[in-house]
Amino acid sequence: MTRADETSKALPGGPSTDAYELDEQVGFILRKANQRHLAIFAARIGDLTPPQFAALAKLYSVGATSQNQLGQLVAMDAATIKGVIDRLKARGLVTLEPHESDRRRLMVSLSPEGQETVEALLPEALEVTEETLMPLTPRETATFLRLLTKLAEG
Repeated sequence: MTRADETSKALPGGPSTDAYELDEQVGFILRKANQRHLAIFAARIGDLTPPQFAALAKLYSVGATSQNQLGQLVAMDAATIKGVIDRLKARGLVTLEPHESDRRRLMVSLSPEGQETVEALLPEALEVTEETLMPLTPRETATFLRLLTKLAEG
């Protein structure tokens, strides 16, 4: 059997590999959509990375929380959220304090400057979402977000 014969065999439970078109693959399409969204985000909120903004926005909505819990809330692993928090702390946007009863836990909260920053950026963040979703109708937007949430939750 030649290499060409092997690659044209049907995938188990799926279509023939001859039918594979990169431009039609979910990961490729999601990456392109994400790149578009990131470009819009950078143009409007260029001073923070999306993970930094996510951490600030979540702290704004939930208040002080442990570093570990914040990571879970914004879907970041422990190492990633630590780096994000360290950079935000260096910029004076968050404060870290030991937990009252468990000194091993670090509590993260917005500093006054962090509070002001989030409040100033929330309208911009809403516009980022609007611009990202602009090619869709309101009905398509609702369907898209519902389906994307379903994919994200597995």
